Amino acid sequence: LPEHSRGWFGAPGLSAHRGGSGWAPRFALRSLAVDGAEAGPGVTSAGAGRVGAVLHDDTAEIELTLEIDLTRDGLLRTRARVRNTAIAATTPAPLEVQALAVALPVPTWAQEVLDFTGRWGHERIPQRHPVVRGDHTRTSRRGRTGLDATLVQAVGTPGFSADAGEVWIGHVGFSGNHEHTVERTDGRLHFRGGESLLPGEIRLAPGEEYAGPWVFGSYGYGLDDAAARFHAHLRALSRSSRRPRPVTMNVWEAVYFDHDHRVLVDLAGRAAELGVERYVLDDGWFRGRNDDRAGLGDWSPDPVAWPDGLRPLADEVRALGMEFGLWVEPEMINEDSDLARAHPEWILRAGPELPPRYRFQQVLDLTQPAAFDHVLGVLDGLIEDVGVSYLKWDHNRDLIAAGHPASGAPAVHEQTLAVYRLIDELRRRHPDLEIESCASGGGRVDLGILERTDRIHPSDSHDPHDRFGILRWTGLLVPPEMMGSHVASPVSSVTGRTHDLQFRCAVAFLGHFGIEWDIRDLDEHDRRVLGDWIARYRRHRDLIASGRTVGSGELDTAAPQGRRVVAPDRSEALFTIVTPTTSPDTIARVRFPGLSIDRSYRVSVSGSESFGPPWQVPAWLRESPPLGGGGTGTGPVIAGAVLSRVGLEFPTFHPDRAAVVHLAA
Repeated sequence: LPEHSRGWFGAPGLSAHRGGSGWAPRFALRSLAVDGAEAGPGVTSAGAGRVGAVLHDDTAEIELTLEIDLTRDGLLRTRARVRNTAIAATTPAPLEVQALAVALPVPTWAQEVLDFTGRWGHERIPQRHPVVRGDHTRTSRRGRTGLDATLVQAVGTPGFSADAGEVWIGHVGFSGNHEHTVERTDGRLHFRGGESLLPGEIRLAPGEEYAGPWVFGSYGYGLDDAAARFHAHLRALSRSSRRPRPVTMNVWEAVYFDHDHRVLVDLAGRAAELGVERYVLDDGWFRGRNDDRAGLGDWSPDPVAWPDGLRPLADEVRALGMEFGLWVEPEMINEDSDLARAHPEWILRAGPELPPRYRFQQVLDLTQPAAFDHVLGVLDGLIEDVGVSYLKWDHNRDLIAAGHPASGAPAVHEQTLAVYRLIDELRRRHPDLEIESCASGGGRVDLGILERTDRIHPSDSHDPHDRFGILRWTGLLVPPEMMGSHVASPVSSVTGRTHDLQFRCAVAFLGHFGIEWDIRDLDEHDRRVLGDWIARYRRHRDLIASGRTVGSGELDTAAPQGRRVVAPDRSEALFTIVTPTTSPDTIARVRFPGLSIDRSYRVSVSGSESFGPPWQVPAWLRESPPLGGGGTGTGPVIAGAVLSRVGLEFPTFHPDRAAVVHLAA
């Protein structure tokens, strides 16, 4: 935590003042603990553990606590807390904290930055550039992580890639306003992260404390090595690791707001026949909800669409052998709702007028105990009464002029913590409940929300052309089994592009596989193809949920792109290979890293029906049986050294083609 008072001319770790004074604190160490035990001079700690330091400035009357935690998997996380230690009788002025950010040092030979931007329907667009002197800061002021926010900032040796070059990755684990910064000063380089505070948001009375978010750092040789530490951290926490990931059907793009019991039961029956294991009823089920203009906040089944409530549908779904899930958006409210009319004082605003509407929504003030208790009670009741085992938790609006209604004081910080408390309490009451974090797609993806949810919706776009990159780059933080990965209609509802079913399934395969499509339209051929892919996923999902992820091809847009999962013992692997949009080559060589070079692997392949003219398709691809379709002793056997070091030829003649390759030792 750099200090201006010690000659640091970059941004100080703590910016605070008390009525204009105490703005340049100089901290002295008061105590140091290693794994909870007091540490004296000369005490060292090797390996995993936690260091806690308490520091104080007697003149400024500020206490600072630093925590540094290193996990067994080598993931570093650190945070700072600030306390106003003044005595109210002598120093009544509050301590106003303007910024609190911890810094993780990086060697100056790391000279290139990778971070991300994006928009609705196309999140995680990478951008690379050299490290320059000064600050490269990515700030999100949207009150949620943000569709355009960078997921991480990676700093590495020039040309670093999936499996090459030293890489340091920084991430701020907070779902509200936040900052990621790479700062280069005189002889120094570091990643700095913390919450981005609004004016006057943190004013500490004597004895009060502010805790900044956890800031994470991961080192690796190549991006995938560093990403593996984040994956291990989440897999140790998430309920998604307790059991195989159920194949999921979401009905949004099948029916939208048009809820008809008979149609939805028909969809459920068809989904069960295909092998679906979880059925999710999306937006449109609650009172007055015929479109997105009304009803948010009135969380009871619409009496017209559901005169007997949701329990009959949920029971029918369970009778077909599937779990029942439900879409909710508890943080939001339509002005056209009974709740808004009854409690207009529960809507966040910075002044007397309401903020501009977005998607006809406002934000419900969950910092108010009455509003919090109301939402908690409604959600708890739905889970109990309907038998909901899964919530798709959406968040479709940025927080604009989000102030406490009574005072107008900024509320984003407290609102974010209130959402965490709400989710934590629901999970405490329902230990088996799983929750998906959705925010207009991938607008809330961070370790603050992921440590209390079990899956994310990476994007509202299911177009496989874009989705492959979205899954690849979101995977720097999130393991594949925690990323919803759905097969949608042939024509993308977001981009308008058309893709065949084999390509859509192959791209969705390395994730939490599911369907978001009106499957009543399937002909016999597509029904068989989709059923085969579901069976393959169920056969291989344990590998997807436990293996180490690998990427490739991201530096060459004319080469095939790869997403891969390799078993920890290297006994098997799955590799998804996607052809480039355009290439001057008709064929390229693809390597399969992560395998044992002293073992041989039997090959099976499923994917697009055509990769180009028959003479462009190499023998190994023609002769391999489909995933799970070959008997013992069938399919090519190739040495691991050849696969990983030399590679195999792969056709690039046709764009938007994909193959999923299974390698078994």
